[in-house]
Amino acid sequence: MALKLIGAGLGRTGTTSLKAALGKLGLPCHHMSEVLANPQMMPLWVAAASGTPEWDRIFSGYQATLDYPSCTHWRAIADHYPDAKILLTVRDPDKWFDSVNETIFSDAWVASTRGSPAKPFFDKLVYADFLDRIADRDFMTSYFRRWNEGVIASVPAGRLLVYEVSEGWGPLCAFLGLPVPDAAFPRINTREEMVEMLAHVSAKPPTAEEMLAMAKGFVARARIA
Repeated sequence: MALKLIGAGLGRTGTTSLKAALGKLGLPCHHMSEVLANPQMMPLWVAAASGTPEWDRIFSGYQATLDYPSCTHWRAIADHYPDAKILLTVRDPDKWFDSVNETIFSDAWVASTRGSPAKPFFDKLVYADFLDRIADRDFMTSYFRRWNEGVIASVPAGRLLVYEVSEGWGPLCAFLGLPVPDAAFPRINTREEMVEMLAHVSAKPPTAEEMLAMAKGFVARARIA
C-alpha cells in the first residue's frame, strides 16, 4: 500500500486532529502517537535516520503520514512515493513556539525521553536540529519559518497544500478529491489537554509503561474523534 499523503508540517500544527480527520476520510495515518504506541517501530526509524530506510515496511498499513518522525524525512519519503501529495500544516510561529515549549519540547518531556530507552529515536528524529536551543524563541520561530519556506520552495504547487487545521474539511477534501464528511472536523490534543496530561511528568518522569499507555490513548482518541 503506497502513501497517498505526506505531511511535511512540524509537530504541534494540528496534526493529531488532522490524523483523526484523515481517518474519517478513509486514510489510516502514521503519526508520532503510532510510533510511541508501537515501540518496535523505533529501530526502523533510527535506521532510516542513519541512512538505511525501509519506507514500505515503516508505512505498511498506512495511506498517510503526519507529524514527527516522518516530517523530518518528508523529502526522502516523497521521493519514494512520487504520486503522493504533500501537506504542509502551518500556524503562527509564536503560537507554535508557545505550544511546543509547554508540551513536546518542554523541559520535563525532553528530560523524560532522554532518560528512557527511546533516547536514540528522539535525539535523531526529533531534537537533532535544535540541540540546546530548543527553548530559544528567536531561534525556534526562525527555524519554523525557514522550514515552511523550504517546503513551499521545494514542492510543485499542484502537489502541495499549505493548510491550517482551522480551515476545516473544505480545502483538505478538495485537495484529496474526496467528499466532505457529514461530521464536525475533529479537534483533539489541544495545548491545554496535553499540558494537563503531561503535568505529572514534572514531578516524576513516566515509566516506559506509562508512556506506552499515553500513546495508546492518543491513538484511540484519534480513531473515535
